[in-house]
Amino acid sequence: MKLRPFSDHDRGMFVSVDGPSGAGKSTIVHHLAQMLVAAGEQVHVTAEPSTGPIGQLCRELTETVTGHALACLYAADRYHHVETEVRKHTEAGQTVISDRYLPSALVMQRFDGVDPAFLWNLNAEVERPDLAVILEADPEVISERLHDRGAHNRFQLSPGSSHVEAHFYRQATERLVQAGFDVLRVDCNQGPPEKSAAFIRDRLLSFFAPSET
Repeated sequence: MKLRPFSDHDRGMFVSVDGPSGAGKSTIVHHLAQMLVAAGEQVHVTAEPSTGPIGQLCRELTETVTGHALACLYAADRYHHVETEVRKHTEAGQTVISDRYLPSALVMQRFDGVDPAFLWNLNAEVERPDLAVILEADPEVISERLHDRGAHNRFQLSPGSSHVEAHFYRQATERLVQAGFDVLRVDCNQGPPEKSAAFIRDRLLSFFAPSET
């Protein structure tokens, strides 16, 4: 079984998984990758910020660089990430799953007051994922998780950040759908991470696995 995008059956799928901090992205990505491997798929898991040199800068400077400068730095990492890692694996026929991608870009820098139109134009030329998964979860539940584990970055320290982030993600999702992205919204309130991962897997196998006939 080989998952293939509609546009080019010679390459592998590119799937992005985004959603509010504390929604369980990394756990769901882990389970999804395992499920696809069990189904016979070759899978490469990656994340943003990337492990490349620009991604390392993003990690180091997120707490001190803000606004448009940080948005541009993250966009530079995104373009470099696709050119040096994502495309290499999809061209080899592997399914690439990215923990955060373009949807997060349309959300996180808005905490610094960056205009959504600027963020959209800045990322206009990045590779479109074949499926953009958006995780959704109750902001109150997320707030409790973030409180228990501690904030991972300054964005999570803002009062009511979980509610604001959920609102920004709804707006970003609407923008992506309007632009013709294939978006899959996943309600993470309905069960454990394995259930959400299985829902994504089933969507991929139903729509993107070539028929045997």
